Amino acid sequence: MTLHYEIILYWSEEDQAFIAEVPELPGCAADGETYIEALQNVEIIMQEWIETAQDNGRSILQPRRRLMSA
Repeated sequence: MTLHYEIILYWSEEDQAFIAEVPELPGCAADGETYIEALQNVEIIMQEWIETAQDNGRSILQPRRRLMSA
């Protein structure tokens, strides 16, 4: 499954980890010791989030399109 959702990646001092959040999928986030690990983890969580939403009959937002140039 190819996922095209925006991912926000940042360092959390509180957690002492990189956090990857997917704003379009509420509650969908993962962490990792490195930013690569956080991204790999959030890809798994995104798939699980979508599968769970489908199993429960919930709607899934389509990825937002971004303006590539102005």
